[in-house]
Amino acid sequence: MTDDERAIRQLIDTWLAASKAGDTATVLSLMTDDAVFMVAGQKPFGKAAFMAASEGQKNIDIDGKSDILELQVLGDWAFLRAHLEVTITPKDGSPPMRRAGNTLTILRKEIDGRWLLARDANLLVPQQ
Repeated sequence: MTDDERAIRQLIDTWLAASKAGDTATVLSLMTDDAVFMVAGQKPFGKAAFMAASEGQKNIDIDGKSDILELQVLGDWAFLRAHLEVTITPKDGSPPMRRAGNTLTILRKEIDGRWLLARDANLLVPQQ
């Protein structure tokens, strides 16, 4: 495994841990300013919309795991294909919601050497 591959895997681990901790600032620091997210049923949205949606998630707990199926580094760009499972648990005692599916993520290596998420297509669907 190369240093770049290790750094990208660490980014995913940090993203999941920060999401679980409710640490929106850390999650935002892991994406480019021009990041674009694509999810089923919505128009693509950017970092500002991601941040606004995160503010509305104060009353939930998020836990997830990502199984990286493919990771390719191509110079200062990389892509990864993964299977993601997320459990969203409302703090009001409502039953948890589980979603799972495939993701395709494009990352960019910044001038300072950090890898950041630049594009993400998320195909999660509800699970029983």
